[in-house]
Amino acid sequence: MPRIVIPDDEPAVMLPSMAYGKLAGHDVRTYADRPSGPDDLAGRVRDAEIVINIRSTSRFTADVLEKCPQLRLISIWGTGTDNVDLAAAKARGVRVTNTPGVSAIAVAEHTVALIMAVAKQLVQVDQQVRKGRWPRAMVTQLRGKTLGLIGTGAIGREVAKLGTGLGMRVIAWTFHPRGDTAEWVAFDEAFRQSDVLSVHVRQSPETTRLIRREHFALMKPDAIFINTARGGIVNESDLLDALETHRIAGAGLDVFENEPLRTGSRFSSLPNVVLTPHAAGITPEATEAGLALAIDNVLSFLAGQPMNVVA
Repeated sequence: MPRIVIPDDEPAVMLPSMAYGKLAGHDVRTYADRPSGPDDLAGRVRDAEIVINIRSTSRFTADVLEKCPQLRLISIWGTGTDNVDLAAAKARGVRVTNTPGVSAIAVAEHTVALIMAVAKQLVQVDQQVRKGRWPRAMVTQLRGKTLGLIGTGAIGREVAKLGTGLGMRVIAWTFHPRGDTAEWVAFDEAFRQSDVLSVHVRQSPETTRLIRREHFALMKPDAIFINTARGGIVNESDLLDALETHRIAGAGLDVFENEPLRTGSRFSSLPNVVLTPHAAGITPEATEAGLALAIDNVLSFLAGQPMNVVA
């Protein structure tokens, strides 16, 4: 029976889930803490044919894959694949699957929550009221404003629907535009025209540091930047400079280049930023659906049936 290893269920989501019962009768080993580094990760999965990857901090580099000669499948819980060397996996005959779309609604709702929080200055106003003040800030009204999307996958499409529901004009840039999700524009035009610019592409070699200083320079001074995709898509120091110099009005961020966000990060002292801990897709509904699909990918692999294959 093929060994299945879950090397990084911390904090625990897989073990307490209803989906975990689908693995009954299989040879499964689950670790309740995260690997301390690449050698520890390789040691945990060395004898496995199948890995269910829970945390993006477990990085399946070419070196780790080389130390796991029996590995045949990495089933990722989540959409992002930036923690796996896809070329090295393909070269070694390791299939990689993910769970697209299961958290689209949750992440889209979180995106709109960040837009609202920044536009309405909710965090700053809340803090002032708690201190006995009664502020009268002139905050942004969203109806009639332009929402720009970078990427229109499952999450981007849901954000487009919610933006339309708020009465916003929705424009978008994506690698392969099709359909009527939004008004399609050039990459630079998305930054130039948007009152709110929200990122929804997957991190890959093509998109790493895709958004840089020159793009923030195109934005309106009262524009808001939102990222619920991956921190590495943005040159973080360029974003910090744009916020600190008030080149843009504010940002709502769920993702960062280095996670968890380091103590003393420059973001922490900025009053025009709302920060959340890479938690946009964490709802009971999205978590259960994602874990179930990650397991279904494993069961389909074992049965020789179609999977959500990335590589």
